[in-house]
Amino acid sequence: MTDYANFIRFGENNTLTGNIASISYDLDITGKENRSTNPDAPVYRLFAKSPRGRQVEIGAVWQRKNQSGGDYYSLSINTGHGRLNANLGRYPGQDDEDLMAVIPWD
Repeated sequence: MTDYANFIRFGENNTLTGNIASISYDLDITGKENRSTNPDAPVYRLFAKSPRGRQVEIGAVWQRKNQSGGDYYSLSINTGHGRLNANLGRYPGQDDEDLMAVIPWD
């Protein structure tokens, strides 16, 4: 997976890994399930490594409903160069349902 950029992969045990990249940043990210009784709470908290190798929280992933009632995911992160808001969708050219493309919308 190291050749891909701008993806999220949902894994076993409710984990998440991925990469968010642009010309200004290239962040390998991990996610931890966020258990909450609040229906508006994110389903995952997102983390990246600081320049000194420390794990820092950079954002979250929410599960939402589209207009026809289907589920989809969106994310919001602080890249260190501003905020990125995006939806997650099928990664082009892949049949892997756990691999999602990051589709910016702002």
